[in-house]
Parts: sequence; structure tokens; C-alpha cells
Amino acid sequence: MFLPEGSQDEIGAIIANRSKVFETFRHVAALRNYTEISTPLVEYADTFTNVQVGMKLQNMLKWFNAGGQIEVLRPDWTTSIARALAKKEFQQHKWAYQGSIFRQETPGLESRQVGIEIVDLPALLGESECLFFAHDFFAQLGIQDVMVELGHTGIFEEWVAELGLPADQVDRLRAAMHDKRKDEVYGIASSGGNGEIAAELAALVDAYGPFSMIQTYLDRWKGRPAHIRMLEHIQKLGETLFAIGIKDIIIDLGRVKNLPYYTGILFRGFLKQNGAACFSGGCYDKLYDQFNRKTTAVGIAFNADILAEQLGNEKTPEKICIIATEETLAEAEKLRKKYTGSIVDVRFEKPVRGEFDTVLQLTNNSGKWGAEEV
Repeated sequence: MFLPEGSQDEIGAIIANRSKVFETFRHVAALRNYTEISTPLVEYADTFTNVQVGMKLQNMLKWFNAGGQIEVLRPDWTTSIARALAKKEFQQHKWAYQGSIFRQETPGLESRQVGIEIVDLPALLGESECLFFAHDFFAQLGIQDVMVELGHTGIFEEWVAELGLPADQVDRLRAAMHDKRKDEVYGIASSGGNGEIAAELAALVDAYGPFSMIQTYLDRWKGRPAHIRMLEHIQKLGETLFAIGIKDIIIDLGRVKNLPYYTGILFRGFLKQNGAACFSGGCYDKLYDQFNRKTTAVGIAFNADILAEQLGNEKTPEKICIIATEETLAEAEKLRKKYTGSIVDVRFEKPVRGEFDTVLQLTNNSGKWGAEEV
């Protein structure tokens, strides 16, 4: 039987490595005082396609239920957790999850994630905790050389708000900014009738680089208090990260939100070795509006599949095969306990050469069971 397009089987080391990612994540989360949370694999599509969330139905794995409602395989942890928490009274602020999301545009359809959500805490505290957690998590996994990128949704949104463009034009402009199409950004923005703002938006395409660039834009945007506040917030977060030893930080002032609910700081992590995106996250206060709850919220999701690929194969313990018969199975099982820390298998026939490091044959000398190498 064939698999549906995008589905795949997995064997061996990648499964073990992903398990290590999950186990390490749970360990770090427990020590940092997170409460575990899990949500159903199947949800209503409306939870993700409403105006506040803005996910596209065509990107989800979906079907009609018996009542005619559209159900989907969970496409997003953050929204699902917000739904779960919004109507509950709780004292915890820090939540940890692990599991799969399903999207049509994801290679293999299924993406395994581990992540944290922080609710009802001051913005800087929550944002710093997300990146402190990442730093701790990578250290435990033995993954080094991760580049952290910081941005802010409000920078683009503040400039665009002054143009008064129709919603469809704003969407086009945001897509052009996301794709770094500088000429198109300027062309769309110019239709708002303000050449100065259009030039600033076009310049944001190139506002990508070292952390020191913050000061350049603090000087450039003097007299614009909203932009200054956002830059100073990014600067403070970055300085906090520097203080604990996170040195590789870059800035993308032209970063735009990919979902409507993002409201402030955005961050991503990239492996310097190959440029793979290993985490992403940010602030999403507006996400809770659909549930009539006003709060602060920030989170970070780690790509467990990408992280698992970075882990080396651990040294395999010695592999031992004990050859037994139907009559000596119990004795073989007793013998297994003598080889603590080794991988021990019991067979009725001698295995092929090279499959095991050591092959033992059960022996019985004067009623005493033992084994000898064959």
C-alpha cells in the first residue's frame, strides 16, 4: 500500500533523537516552573479561520463532520491553547506543550513541535523568558551557534496606519515586505500619497543586520515617539539577552506578522551551520480577543524535527544475542539480567554475522545454567 502524498515512514536514529528532544524539553520546562498542557488533535476550523487568527482553510487537513461542520487536524498550537485557557480560571502563567501540527504547506504534512506559552505576565518578562528558555534548552541538547533574530510588528504597522490604504492594499504591501520586494513596497506605499513614508517603508526592506543598527534608527526616527518606544523595547530585550551570554543577535526592522494576532516583538532562531529555522515566536495579545479576554501573551515554538536532525547518534551499548530454545526461554531471560546496560535479544537461531557484537549459547553444566560465546 502506498502513502498519501507528503506522508512518510521513519526508522531508527531520527526517532530516538526526536525522543531526546521531547525528553530534554520536558526536563527544562519542569525546572523552569511550566505546567504541561495538551489540546485535542481535532478542532473546529472556525477556531483558526476567524478574523483574529486569520489562518487559511485551504492549508489545513479538513473534513465535514456528521453535523456539517468543518473539522481540522490541529494546525496551530498557540491558538488551540488560547482556546483552552481563555475560559478557565488559573493561577499558572507558564505553559508547555509538545506534539504535532498539520498543514498542507508543511513538508510531510506533519510537523512536530515543542513550545511554551506565557500568559498574564509583563511583556519584557515573558519575552525574555522565552529566549532564556531557548538558551537553556539548546545548552541541554548540546546545540551551539544559534542566531537569534528580533523584530517588531508595530514598526511596519505604525507607518502603514499613516497611509490610510484600503485593507487589500495593506495585505499586498505586507506580502511585498515579507518577500523583501523593495520596488513593490515603494510602489504600493506611494499610492497612499505620502512619498516620505513610502521611502521609509522601502528602506525597511534593507533594515536587516547587526544589533548596533538599533542606534542608527533611534537617530533616524527622532520625533516619532511610537517608533522610538518600539526600538527601545527591542534594544532592552537584546541587552538582557547579551547579559546572559546570548551574543549572536540580528535585527530585522522590516519583519511583518504572518498572522493577524501578532502584536509586538517577534523572534526567530536560525542554526548558523545551515540556516535552518529552529524556532519562532512573539507576542500575540490580540489572540485572546476572540474569547473576550484581555491579557498579555507571548510564546515560542521549537521545530522538534529540525532539532532532532542536529543531534549526533549516541554511542550504542554492546549488542548481545542469546540463543535459546522453547525449553530454555526462561533461563535466557534470567541471563539477560546479568548484562545491565547492554542491548540483549533472545533468538532461537544464530543471527547473521555483524548484527550483534556478541552471540551467546546457553549451556547447562551439572544443572547450572550459563552461556558461552559462539
